[in-house]
Amino acid sequence: MSVKPGKMMATRIVVVMMVLILSLSLVSAASLVNIMIIKGEEYQNDASEQQLYDSLVTAPRGDIYDRNMQILAQSSPAWTVYITPNGIKKLKEDKQEEVRKKIAEGLAEILDMDYDKIYEYTGKKSYYVIVKKKIEKDTADKVRQFILDNKDLGLVKYIGLDETTKRYYPNGHLASVVLGFVGSDDQGLSGIESYYDNDLTGIAGRVVAAKNAAGTDMPFSYEKVEEATKGKSLVLTLDSYVQYTAEKYLEAAIEENLIAERGAAMVMNVNTGAILAMAVKGDFDPNEPFTLSAADQAQVDAVTDEEEKSKLKSDLLNRQWRNKAVSDTYEPGSVFKVVTASIALEENLVNKNSSFFCNGSATVAGQHYKCHKTTGHGSQHLMQAISNSCNPAFITIGQLVGVQTFSKYFKAFGFTEKTGIDLPGEADSTYHKEEKMGPVELASSSFGQTFNVTPMQLICAVSAAVNGGYLVQPHIVEKKLDENGKVAETAATSYKRQVISETTSATMRELLQFVSENGAKNSLVAGYNIGAKTGTSQKVSKILQTGDKRLYIGSCATVAPIENPEIAVFVMLDEPKGEKYYGGAISAPVNSQIMGDILPYLGYEPSYTEEELKKLAITVPDAVGATVADAKGKVTAAKLEYKVIGSGETVLRQLPESGSKVISGGVVILYTEEGEAQKVTVPNFIGLSATEVNSVAAKAGINIEFSGNTTTGGLKSYKQSIEAGQSVDAGTVVTVYFRDDNVADR
Repeated sequence: MSVKPGKMMATRIVVVMMVLILSLSLVSAASLVNIMIIKGEEYQNDASEQQLYDSLVTAPRGDIYDRNMQILAQSSPAWTVYITPNGIKKLKEDKQEEVRKKIAEGLAEILDMDYDKIYEYTGKKSYYVIVKKKIEKDTADKVRQFILDNKDLGLVKYIGLDETTKRYYPNGHLASVVLGFVGSDDQGLSGIESYYDNDLTGIAGRVVAAKNAAGTDMPFSYEKVEEATKGKSLVLTLDSYVQYTAEKYLEAAIEENLIAERGAAMVMNVNTGAILAMAVKGDFDPNEPFTLSAADQAQVDAVTDEEEKSKLKSDLLNRQWRNKAVSDTYEPGSVFKVVTASIALEENLVNKNSSFFCNGSATVAGQHYKCHKTTGHGSQHLMQAISNSCNPAFITIGQLVGVQTFSKYFKAFGFTEKTGIDLPGEADSTYHKEEKMGPVELASSSFGQTFNVTPMQLICAVSAAVNGGYLVQPHIVEKKLDENGKVAETAATSYKRQVISETTSATMRELLQFVSENGAKNSLVAGYNIGAKTGTSQKVSKILQTGDKRLYIGSCATVAPIENPEIAVFVMLDEPKGEKYYGGAISAPVNSQIMGDILPYLGYEPSYTEEELKKLAITVPDAVGATVADAKGKVTAAKLEYKVIGSGETVLRQLPESGSKVISGGVVILYTEEGEAQKVTVPNFIGLSATEVNSVAAKAGINIEFSGNTTTGGLKSYKQSIEAGQSVDAGTVVTVYFRDDNVADR
């Protein structure tokens, strides 16, 4: 049977149509597979990027306080400037170019950025491009005003501000090496900020909002917000006033003694290990941590090679961030004699009356050692030997102790391990292991040479020697507070072990008081009983490298009140280039100044001798505005003299001004009429005794304030606050500094 041609054609058409439909279905299916399965995640991410604005909300970093809840570091509001280039791309070409140029021009000026860089940002394929992070409120306000001023261009669609936080250190340089600083992402990079970064860092919040491809709001609204949680705050053991005092006197000593390699000063409670101050100079401003000091920047600028310049800047930045008190080691020198004496006393090998003879040198296993007093100290008991800082005597003591016992106590005093203080970068000590220590190594170690420890280890060991024999755990954080300010954790006083007995410790307190009164006289503080030991060590390895033999570190450790010690102060000055380099001459006066200021502040009552009272600084009363009769009464009641200039009935001004410090018998000039003050010339007070300074000052019409120990004989002035020959108003106060340049304890 034949098929009709028309029917055959229809069948073919149906078949062809079915094939076409099947083919199209297969292509569509393949395309869908490609879109939904093979590239599904990629396309989904692209769509989400265009439609969902997912932004982290920065969590405020925890605050840092001193022990009196004075703020040391806090996070303040800041803003991130961003743009939405995808929105700009939707504009017509000419309008698009106009908007890009306007944004680049305006933001470059406001944010102090490169125009070309911002213009490049406006052309990126993205709905969110950060232009600049952490701008202050005044700058953010300028950005907002710029947006408003350009309503016609619709800049509100293309420029935005996200609120975030910025770390702020309100006290500038104060405790900067301890506090450290944070990076641009708010991560702690040094100091407390680094060590406690996990505690200080909060939990970021999140905002998810709907956006279209242009980066602007969708017709419908969708927003999900997860609030940020503030990080824990820290309450430190530091006291801002004690810290300021330590930094002030340390910085002055560095300048005065031409210190090449910075210096450090610490104040610690010997019974609890709480650090009240940890000063390192030169340091930095944590608000601008990548800015060098003017002197260091001048060094960098003087280098022409770019690679060398970059390396030098990096080295200098790392140096100013480095905590010399915990991250650097040094040969402690004679301060270590506190440890050697403690060992020998504890082992009953010596007592305070034991006799030693020094002829100026000692020889051990063929190695010759000199005493700093080349003619020798002759016969001396233990108290004199430590006060004289006699190396031959302590070599003898070391040999009595022996290698095994010395090594046992060296470890017990904490010198073979890190102290574990809660600061980053604590260094390891280097020392002679017991199995490699012979009589020569023992001899040099007994007076503090040929091994290296950190200042932190040393102040802990000295504290153990006087606090009853307990090695304490030093710490710098006292409490952690939660986001609501409630105490979440408190540091506990921790004794690692008892190293020596209370009996030995009591003897050591007696020895150290003898040292301060007879050897380290520059450490004395009027009204207080002080224990002290100074040290001067050579930087042997650097001397061998450079050939420069005058490389020293001068140091001093003091404790007070010595009858019941609570406060220890340690000062070290690295590479003095001035005339003096002994610890007793350059460091002990700093200890005295620090102790003199902080002991009354911390509530320790002074007890003055009659001689001390004569030289005690008196606060000048306020007589301005009072009648002449009342003013005279105020000045006389303060045990000061007065001089009235003018015939008026009311005091218009006075010199010294109220609040100034002068010694008993000083003269307050009371002016009762307008006019220029009487002028006098500042005399030269250098090299005079306290009595001589008083006499010269009285004749010149100058008031005096003494600094340093002036109660023991033989002390001479070595510095004055106003140079001789200057013309000043009558009654001006000149501070005169005293020290003993022939100290026995070195």
